[in-house]
Amino acid sequence: MNSSFLSTALPPALAVIMFGLGLSLTGADFTRVARAPKAVAVALVCQVIVLPAVAFGLVTLFDLEPLLAVGMMLLAASPGGATANLFSHLFRGDVALNVTLTAVNSMLCVVTVPLVTNLAVHQFAENETGQLGLQFGKTVQVIAIVLIPVLIGMQVRRRAPGFAARMDLPVRIASVLILAVIVAVTMIADRAAIGGYFLDVGAITMVFCVISLTTGYLVPLAFGVSPPQAIASSMEVGVHNSAIAITLAITVLDSARIAVPAAVYAVLMTPLATLFGALVSRRAVHREPAPVTA
Repeated sequence: MNSSFLSTALPPALAVIMFGLGLSLTGADFTRVARAPKAVAVALVCQVIVLPAVAFGLVTLFDLEPLLAVGMMLLAASPGGATANLFSHLFRGDVALNVTLTAVNSMLCVVTVPLVTNLAVHQFAENETGQLGLQFGKTVQVIAIVLIPVLIGMQVRRRAPGFAARMDLPVRIASVLILAVIVAVTMIADRAAIGGYFLDVGAITMVFCVISLTTGYLVPLAFGVSPPQAIASSMEVGVHNSAIAITLAITVLDSARIAVPAAVYAVLMTPLATLFGALVSRRAVHREPAPVTA
């Protein structure tokens, strides 16, 4: 993987993405937790606790090499984002719940990502050479890369709501285009290694994505959450912000190998989430009571 190019290009790309996310958030998105505390709590438990445990089990089962194992754990700790909100909208989920979960997760991840990553390094890659891990200085980098652009975007929206509304769609489009260019350049530069990436982690990332989507859907339903909220939870829990994982792996952990699971996951996630969303949205429609006719 062309880490020299990515280490330069990814931080500003991620900053654009997180700034765009901030433009879509308000303080009300955080206070909305009080309106649906059960749905938010169940989704966050799935995201913050269950998924890292699932990833740990899969990494052990598949017996991944140390750096790839750390990459899987970093991916598991990464929050959802704007893509999760889009999938939720497409498949009739509670988008307001998605926005709230994204807002809360964006704040939590500056704690959970370093914690999970350091535990993974200790468990799987303690004997690797180099200063691998997220010590205090690198944790500050995580905050700077992930959180500060979100806060700036929120501040812009608060002070200039009209400008934020006009910029929302262009920033979203720019985010997609920037990442598409980065992925395309990386694939072209490393086209001989693409098959190896999928051979290394294709199966585990596919299984992890399916389990994430399913857990995010079935667990909330088991706790009595409504189907639209369960769909929202599924997309938030199952559609990870792989850009965060890739950026932190390359620019903070200085390891392109750690970024491989997130890169492969980014390719597999869209078709899997689309198929899953189509299935559960159809089921949710069938579960709705028939209208009463006179």
